[in-house]
Amino acid sequence: MSEPRWLARARAYIGTRELPGPKTSSIITRWLEALKAPFRDDETAWCGTFVGAVVSESGLPPIANPWGARRWLAWGLPIKRPVPGAVVVFWRGSPSGWSGHVGFVVGKDRSSNLMVLGGNQGDMVSIKPFAPARVLGYRWPSSVPLPANDNLPLVLSDGKVSANEA
Repeated sequence: MSEPRWLARARAYIGTRELPGPKTSSIITRWLEALKAPFRDDETAWCGTFVGAVVSESGLPPIANPWGARRWLAWGLPIKRPVPGAVVVFWRGSPSGWSGHVGFVVGKDRSSNLMVLGGNQGDMVSIKPFAPARVLGYRWPSSVPLPANDNLPLVLSDGKVSANEA
């Protein structure tokens, strides 16, 4: 089974890093400009910007103001279970707070953590394990049929769930 085009596109950015100090990555700046973000630095949380840029580059409409992670809970269609390529939204700080994190599901690890390809994970685009208990929701593009097989592939992991998404 081939993976969704937006997931393949996201994989092409693995390793893209924010720059320390006042400089900003030219790739992240390009995403911010394309999405008309109200900021132009990679010190501001940019996980939603990454998802918005990848979705847009893949020919799908992103949510308005995509840089806000929890805004992705209103994109596409809600789905009950994760599938490869699903947009997943997590709470950050507290479940009832305003901050969050967003990325793409790629699979699960041996400990049943979700393996997520996202931006601003350790200040870069990477695949990291996330605790399923932090999930606020899964979304799927409304113009794309859901895959018939919803089995998540096993992805190698160090087992250390993400703790740096800001």
